[in-house]
Amino acid sequence: MNPYKKILIVDDEPINLDFFDVMLSKLGFIVEKAADGVEALEKVKVFYPDLIIMDNIMPKMTGWEVTKTLKGDPNFQDIPIIMLSALGDVKNKVEGFELGVDDYITKPFNFVEVLARIRAVLRHRELFSQIVMRDSRLTLAEELSVDMKNNLVDFIKSIDELDSVIALVSPGEENREGNTLPELLSMIKEKTGLVRKSIAELDARIERTIARWDDIKKDEIGLQTLESRIRKTLHQE
Repeated sequence: MNPYKKILIVDDEPINLDFFDVMLSKLGFIVEKAADGVEALEKVKVFYPDLIIMDNIMPKMTGWEVTKTLKGDPNFQDIPIIMLSALGDVKNKVEGFELGVDDYITKPFNFVEVLARIRAVLRHRELFSQIVMRDSRLTLAEELSVDMKNNLVDFIKSIDELDSVIALVSPGEENREGNTLPELLSMIKEKTGLVRKSIAELDARIERTIARWDDIKKDEIGLQTLESRIRKTLHQE
């Protein structure tokens, strides 16, 4: 796992902020702090963390309210959230999971347990991202196939039209439309120009798809590695 993951700590108790800042920074995480929910929303826009660890009971905005706001924003809804709370009853936990938090830890907590959950949530998010990447590649391939099919239909239609025009100027064939040879040649030139344009557009589409495909593939891990990580995750849970 990338040791330089960014974590936003949100808590109205300075001692908790400082504790997580020191402990997580020592482990290689990049840490940012927010003392309340309002500040957290502002920090998210600038810092864009890989994970948020947030207290539930805070002034100005509760952890639930912040979670609801983030999960309702397409720009930030995929950021995983671990909720810390002194409210340990099942009702509160269920409420948190329904809002979209990825994990729920009841206070008082053990840092070793919190660290294990942090790594588990980040690992799950990484695996999910890999699945999304593979889905994106399949979508690109599907879209390109549809484009190529549509363009091939247009090519065939254009070629049929060219055959009709060529037949008009073939030896022994009567020009029933009354077109002169220059006019017929102009028609052929126009049709070939349209075919060339369609081919160029398809070529550009293929180039864009290949470039996008390569960009996705750079961040994609091998299928065997992905399967291994999924098995490891399931085993640990």
